[in-house]
Amino acid sequence: MFVSRKLKNSLVRFLVEPGQTRLVYLLSFLVGLLSALAAAVLKNAIVFTNRLLTHGITPESESYFYLIYPAAGMLLTVLFVKYIVKDNISHGVSRVLYAISRKKSKLRTHNTWTSIVATTLTIGFGGSVGAEAPIVLTGSSIGSALGNYFRLNYRNVTLLIGCGAAGAVAGIFKAPLAGIVFTLEVLLLDLTMSSIVPLMISAVTAATVAYFLMGEKVLLSFSVVEAFNIKNIPWYLVLGIITGLVSVLFSKTTLYLERQYSKIRNTYVRLITGGAALALLIFFFPPFYSEGYDTIRELLEGRSLTVFENSPFSGFGGTFAVYMLFFIGLVLLKAVASSSTNGAGGVGGIFAPTLFTGGVTGFAVYIILNQFAGIEIADNRFVLVGMAGAMAGVMHAPLTAIFLIAEITGGYALLIPLIITSTISYVTARAFQSHSIYHVQLAEKGELITHDKDKAVLTLMNWKSEIERDLIKVRAKNTLGELVKVISKSKRNIFPVVDQYNILEGVVLLDDVREIMFKSELYDTVTVRELMRIPPSYLDVRESIETVMDTFEKTGAWNLPVLDNGIYVGFISKSRIYAKYRELLLQFSEE
Repeated sequence: MFVSRKLKNSLVRFLVEPGQTRLVYLLSFLVGLLSALAAAVLKNAIVFTNRLLTHGITPESESYFYLIYPAAGMLLTVLFVKYIVKDNISHGVSRVLYAISRKKSKLRTHNTWTSIVATTLTIGFGGSVGAEAPIVLTGSSIGSALGNYFRLNYRNVTLLIGCGAAGAVAGIFKAPLAGIVFTLEVLLLDLTMSSIVPLMISAVTAATVAYFLMGEKVLLSFSVVEAFNIKNIPWYLVLGIITGLVSVLFSKTTLYLERQYSKIRNTYVRLITGGAALALLIFFFPPFYSEGYDTIRELLEGRSLTVFENSPFSGFGGTFAVYMLFFIGLVLLKAVASSSTNGAGGVGGIFAPTLFTGGVTGFAVYIILNQFAGIEIADNRFVLVGMAGAMAGVMHAPLTAIFLIAEITGGYALLIPLIITSTISYVTARAFQSHSIYHVQLAEKGELITHDKDKAVLTLMNWKSEIERDLIKVRAKNTLGELVKVISKSKRNIFPVVDQYNILEGVVLLDDVREIMFKSELYDTVTVRELMRIPPSYLDVRESIETVMDTFEKTGAWNLPVLDNGIYVGFISKSRIYAKYRELLLQFSEE
């Protein structure tokens, strides 16, 4: 008994000392394991559902099934979310980023499983979205749940969320490096040794478990054996520019259409609209059915004619113009298909649609260059490099794109083309959009954490919680005598002056009355209106922390009133904000 208790105490000390580091290492392993299991469950569930529904039918024989299934899947997803989940589980990556910046890295526990069910219903039935973002949300939720269960600090819970994301990407693609870099580039975690080790543990664990569960076969697998030819660099530069422009179009189309769908208040009208739009797109472009990885495999294996012949376009003849029109249509309309799926109520991400768009863009560019310039490059190289270019442009994650495609191809034979195209695409996209599709909405609201530690801490700060709401208020008609009585009861030297509607009229400072407050002969003759002053500026309760800090800087004030549409709320102190800033900086910084 004594030995058992001693062993238990030793184990506890080993895990929690020093500074939670050992516990984080252990939990990062567990998060990687569970993320890989979740990824395997989701991918197998999608494949099983898809095969169950499409067994015995083909696009060319009974294509109407392919038009009905996606809408049916979205309906089931809507019902599942509305009546069982009762929470918004779309936009997985953005939801993780929001939790890090505004929810103290706390994700709801149901996210550990609800995204798997909803995504299976959406994609398994043919929804034109990807499973990666929901799995990232699932893995991150596992990390958040474990971190909060063991009462880790904010920094370590955030790190475990990153471990979940890294494990999810590594588990799906069997690409541990891509998983790690994705977390650093997209979730914007700090690149320090204390963070990189848990990420490596989680990613490697997830990739290893994925190999055990799913064998050598990966989601996308292709081997490049040809050597890189330096004379082809100009063509990869061209591909980089084109994928960058396509990325901007993809992002802007997605954001615009999702905003339009959100304006449709009736859930079922939105479902019918999105379902009809997707059915129409799938009728003309069958590759829009489900994730689109089958189409990418066909292109990688040189079977582009099979992709073309399964579409109504083949009925117009196999001319170069019709052939090109079909593939350009795939490039331009994939964002519409994925936005319609999500807008109608489906649950999925833009990871797979981005890879699809990039792969088809690469193939289309190859066809045009081969037709008019006679280039000597294998078409599958352009497909792979195009995928990297689109990922770099849409997600603003060039390193993730490079490492993912390098790991998918089982080597680094394409490393130089990947670097060239991804870099050019990223630079091109950044020229039109300063933030990625994952970050743009959070950045507009000032809720995006970045690698800039000062800005990250400001983003984490909830300045409204520091508003002092208990200052004693006075009226302008009050006399000096009444004000002195208020001063005697107050511990502060600021006295807001409000009217009967609680609208701020001015402020009285103790320094303003210090010289006359003991002159009793003035108590009934001098009023607060004569003593009050107008504050140097006002703050609205909806202002961002950056605006608050700028206002303090410009006015030189130490205390400013806070209003809500003109109604007095309280006062905010610069010293309280600085104290909160230092507190958060200690939590956020290296331990």
